[in-house]
Amino acid sequence: MDYEGNPIRPPSEASSIILQVAAGCPHNRCTFCGAYQGLKYHRKDDDIIDSDLAFAARYCQRLDRVFLADGDCLALPFADLCKIQDKISRALPWVRRTSLYASGRSIAGKSEAELIELKKRGYDRVYVGLESGDDELLGRVKKGSSAAEIINGCQRLRRAGFFVSITVLLGLAGPEGSEKHAHLTGRAISEMQPHQAAFLTLILVPGTPLYQAAQDGLFVLPSPGEMLAELAMMIETIAPETRLQIHANHASNYLPLAGRLPRDRERLLGALKAAQRGETTLKPDYLRGL
Repeated sequence: MDYEGNPIRPPSEASSIILQVAAGCPHNRCTFCGAYQGLKYHRKDDDIIDSDLAFAARYCQRLDRVFLADGDCLALPFADLCKIQDKISRALPWVRRTSLYASGRSIAGKSEAELIELKKRGYDRVYVGLESGDDELLGRVKKGSSAAEIINGCQRLRRAGFFVSITVLLGLAGPEGSEKHAHLTGRAISEMQPHQAAFLTLILVPGTPLYQAAQDGLFVLPSPGEMLAELAMMIETIAPETRLQIHANHASNYLPLAGRLPRDRERLLGALKAAQRGETTLKPDYLRGL
């Protein structure tokens, strides 16, 4: 397979064929993200995509899912997305779903009819980085979309029939903004009603503006206990009737957790509070990663 840079994928796509149809990220300005440093966003040539599909057809017959890399592939033109999925369907007829990253901006760039058509063609799961429900914070980290734009986009995806998975970044507001970040994020999740929410813990990446801000004393990374308290506040704020898969078991997290709301709310909160009391061993920093 032909990969430019280091393609990233959600943890739940570990058993998927990673088909890089575009390199980099069209936004690539988030102050916390170092995934696409030095890589200019571009769609890959058809002959490269065709070659990768031929490789997958020969060597990946046991894998029945495809994930399109890299960042925000929904930003590709509608016609390109249709063409790519048609290629996948012809080359890999056993594949049952295609997933990709999206942003508030790229979702807004697709009409209702286009989203419905993409779903019909085989696109099924969309991963959207919310990061926070706090607009002031989103502006500060140069997210490129407001909370309302992301909420609206996820609601549109749901109406079109997609499985919607969002990402939240613990610690992004620092200790002083933690409570606001937690409450507004919990409210945003309640409003958008995604199927799944993945909670990651901020790791400062050398070369990013946020890393430099920390080096300059302009940003303070919350302690592990403050990160756990922030996640507990988010779960407590999510509306009781919200049905949601919770995944806080990413490699970056201090305390691996997973469950479903509302069924597992008290269990999750109990585990977080026990860890805050020191009754649970947290993952050491040297074992955490992106």
